[in-house]
Amino acid sequence: MRIIFAGTPQFSADHLQALLDKAEHQVVAVYTQPDRRSGRGKKHHASPVKQIAEHANIPVLQPQTLKTEEALQTLAEFNADVMVVAAYGLLLPQAVLDTPKFGCINIHASLLPRWRGAAPIERAIIAGDKITGITIMQMAIGLDTGDMLFKLNCDINTDETGDSLRDKITALGVPLLFKTLSAIEANQLAPEKQNDADSNYAVKIDKKEALINWHESAEIIDRKIRAFTSAMGCHTFLNGQRIRIIKTTPLSSSKKVNAGTILTTNKKTITVQCHNSCLEISIVQMPGAKAMDIAALVNGRPDFFNVGDCFSSSIDNE
Repeated sequence: MRIIFAGTPQFSADHLQALLDKAEHQVVAVYTQPDRRSGRGKKHHASPVKQIAEHANIPVLQPQTLKTEEALQTLAEFNADVMVVAAYGLLLPQAVLDTPKFGCINIHASLLPRWRGAAPIERAIIAGDKITGITIMQMAIGLDTGDMLFKLNCDINTDETGDSLRDKITALGVPLLFKTLSAIEANQLAPEKQNDADSNYAVKIDKKEALINWHESAEIIDRKIRAFTSAMGCHTFLNGQRIRIIKTTPLSSSKKVNAGTILTTNKKTITVQCHNSCLEISIVQMPGAKAMDIAALVNGRPDFFNVGDCFSSSIDNE
């Protein structure tokens, strides 16, 4: 089949690469978000999807909107059988949904109708869900509201990170995408409507969420640290420095001290007071340095963490 692919982050890129590697279908065009400024130099960077498409010499389009007549005409000229969408970042108007012969299908990283929206992987971890998965649906007007075509489950482990869960879901999504395309060709789809009453929304991640609030429970903080592994990382402040927290373990013990206070230090971990619990920290990242375990940091800076010191939610409070 002739396929238009629309996506932006690495999750999308992995599915696009699979389509190109297997070569059962022809990807005739790729749509992705405009290049974004990022990094210390704030230089423009192409999305992972754009990088793969350009390497494969596939036409890349990066419109700000798909609602103009010009955008719709360009889309129609590709004469696609289906449009495959995975974390694209733009809502598709009805005219776009109707353009490909078999419409548009979406690869969504949750078990719909749970976690509709932009950040289903992170929200599932933060919520403490035990199970998630992937859904391929026929797209309709509305945010992830279309009829479900195929679904697969996967467990969320107690040490699951955003990265590891994304990898697990991608491993499910790639073969499920090919199954869906085969079913479309054979006219063997059995769409299932979503129950809107069971839906909830995976709100887009806000950078402010990366700042650790030590007044939350250790379990909640640990979930956020794991969920945001690749998205941005969680951080706090101590001695005027922003410290990224990489790996933690929630503990049930607690003392009557201010939240954020360092309770214990040793050669491998430090323990910090949270709300009615405490958090054991084993891996951190200092400004301008790579992630390191506490043992390596203490070896080089033995007096940096001290019992009684208090992490802050703002550098202004240091």
